[in-house]
Amino acid sequence: MTSTDLPEQDAPRYVRLSIEIIAEITDEQALKAAALAQVQSDEYLDDEERTQSVEAIEVDPSGSLAHFIDPVALLGEVPGIELTSATWESAQTEFDPADENWDEYAVE
Repeated sequence: MTSTDLPEQDAPRYVRLSIEIIAEITDEQALKAAALAQVQSDEYLDDEERTQSVEAIEVDPSGSLAHFIDPVALLGEVPGIELTSATWESAQTEFDPADENWDEYAVE
């Protein structure tokens, strides 16, 4: 790479971060209750989004966990970074903690 191949310093540069976390739900009712409380107190959700969130929590415990993901908390205090976009999903997955090849499991 030559100096002419480098982006201009003033030009925005974007980085895609991919993070995979596998969490074990040890108390589904506690998670569900906390997620419902989180949704009810979220001042940024409109009524339709709130209704959809409650339905997702009722259907699948992984939907509960999604309400605690906060990309702003991950990057909000990092100097020189502005969060421009964030998406995430949570879904149940096959996982065996004793299996050394756990990273080969796919999200269902």
